[in-house]
Amino acid sequence: MTPLRQQMIEAMRVRGFSARTHQSYLGAVTDLARYYRRSPEVLSVAELGAYFRYLACERELSGASCRLYLNAIRFLYLRVLGWPSFDVAIAIPKRAQRIPELLTRREVVAILAACANLKHRMLLATCYGAGLRVSELMALRVCDIDGERRLLRVRQGKGAKDRLVPLGATLLTQLRAYYRVVRPPVWLFPRVSSPQQPLSISTAQRVFTRAKARAGVVKVGGIHGLRHAYATHQLEGGLPVHRLQQLLGHQDLHSTQRYLHWVGDDRESERWDGDLLATLGEVNHG
Repeated sequence: MTPLRQQMIEAMRVRGFSARTHQSYLGAVTDLARYYRRSPEVLSVAELGAYFRYLACERELSGASCRLYLNAIRFLYLRVLGWPSFDVAIAIPKRAQRIPELLTRREVVAILAACANLKHRMLLATCYGAGLRVSELMALRVCDIDGERRLLRVRQGKGAKDRLVPLGATLLTQLRAYYRVVRPPVWLFPRVSSPQQPLSISTAQRVFTRAKARAGVVKVGGIHGLRHAYATHQLEGGLPVHRLQQLLGHQDLHSTQRYLHWVGDDRESERWDGDLLATLGEVNHG
């Protein structure tokens, strides 16, 4: 490990960056060094500007990917190398403003029903029933389930923050039944070949993609669509938007308010109880 890489790791640890941020930032800086075949310490402002033009024009990276590279490289020069400023002229593609295709309750029912594997079905049900990011889902431990208080502890979500998510009665019942059958030792969703390790994020994404295909759901989107569905269905059930912000772990309320465009004005706030999986049962029998 080079001294510069070690310095960057230490700077991120001091600031409490998540493991995924470590990986992304280090990868971006490594790509920069490989491109010029020199240490980033000796690169000029002009070379950095040329590199970002290369990312946008030749590699045709999306605006989101270019911003990730920008954040990583800016962090390197400002926080690790101690530059007084980062005056690099950078043209980043505009962020595409797209509205994801929302999964209906009936489609969620079909996707869950398409999972013959108990662990896979429970994985997707938990993702939807608790509105988790896939990284949070894979990081769940058995001890994170507080059955007595009906809470799920999400460890070090985005922004390196823990939070508590209410467990609906239906989801809690299903989790208890799942535990009695599978008996996961540590991780809630362990690997078959190595139970002391959790399933990978890519595995969870494949599980969702295959279940969606078997269910005949053709809407575009990956497993994050279950989190979108959770957010929208909770708002439809009457959950206040500021409370949804807390449950989703959003730092900015604007990130939560984007779900309001899917929701009509006839929300039934008086009957909200948050048990989304119970409402799926009603759809199934409707």
